[in-house]
Amino acid sequence: MFGERWKSSLTILLLLQVTAWGQGNSGLPRSTPESQGIASEAVMKFIQAADSQVDSMHSFMLLRHGQVVAEAWWKPESADKPHVLWSLSKSFTSTAVGLAVSEGKLSLDDPVLQFFPEETPQDPSKNLQAMRVRDLLTMSTGHQEQVNLSQAENWVQAFLQHPVPHKPGTHFMYNTPATYMLSAIVQKVTGQHLLDYLQPRLFDPLGIPKPQWDNSPQDIALGGYGLYLRSEDIAKFGQLLLQQGRWEGKQLIPQDWIALATSKQVSNGSNPDSDWEQGYGFQFWRCRHGAYRGDGKSGQFCIVLPEQDAVIAITANARSMQGQLNLVWEHLLEAFLNRPLPADVDAYSRLQEIVANLQASR
Repeated sequence: MFGERWKSSLTILLLLQVTAWGQGNSGLPRSTPESQGIASEAVMKFIQAADSQVDSMHSFMLLRHGQVVAEAWWKPESADKPHVLWSLSKSFTSTAVGLAVSEGKLSLDDPVLQFFPEETPQDPSKNLQAMRVRDLLTMSTGHQEQVNLSQAENWVQAFLQHPVPHKPGTHFMYNTPATYMLSAIVQKVTGQHLLDYLQPRLFDPLGIPKPQWDNSPQDIALGGYGLYLRSEDIAKFGQLLLQQGRWEGKQLIPQDWIALATSKQVSNGSNPDSDWEQGYGFQFWRCRHGAYRGDGKSGQFCIVLPEQDAVIAITANARSMQGQLNLVWEHLLEAFLNRPLPADVDAYSRLQEIVANLQASR
């Protein structure tokens, strides 16, 4: 009897602690995994597997039904430390394009050349003339290889002068300079730097302080990389996508844009076991198991699982990004249940103890 009362009291104390922590830091609500239908034991196994098998994990956050049910930082990483997103930045650039489209500033089928008359080559090829905003978004610009912008004096001009041997829209090739062009287009049509354009429309409503976004020599946000955010900022973005663009009663991103951006727009392979061959949207990857994601080099992830009503944010310095996703599917996918579970004070306490002692390996 006494033991049951003690466990009940401890459960209430833990719930009060996680709720207070969330309210005091970001506004995202916190709860125990069990209260949202996930066993602490399953989360524990994922964290232990990631800690031992991923070269260097930096952070992990799990949201279920809009609640943060697990979070971990591998020291010296911390909750308040922004992390480089690498190509996960692309999904934020896509969002800026979607907002500009919704405001009537451009359309998906606008030719790329129409935005840059000063940088257009003297005799542009037919394929270059046919390249649209849509082709930039889907990484199907018609290029055979990426242009190296790092040595160019004018990045937009260098992109437009690069050979386009394939008809745009027919040839998928991962193309970070294409995302830079999207950033340049948003800046051209809005008169604002990408970061300044997104701040009142996305970052401020989500409670994200003004992030850092690195720029080109022409003072244009890199678009395809260069954005720095905290782990919880990534999680908020994923939750906004999961909620079809609504946040605290306001429609921040058009629902139809999210549907387009996160669905398969082009084919990028046929391997059923690869999360890089399930189709590509507008700067989002389709995943196995009905999920989609934004991701970046070395293991930066914003994974959205609509069927499970869940979001996973991960930062890392990892060699195998597929290996990271495999651990998610192996340890967490089957852990999502459609009902709350009884409180498991012992498992939850062990989970907290493991999280408190995590150290990044490098």
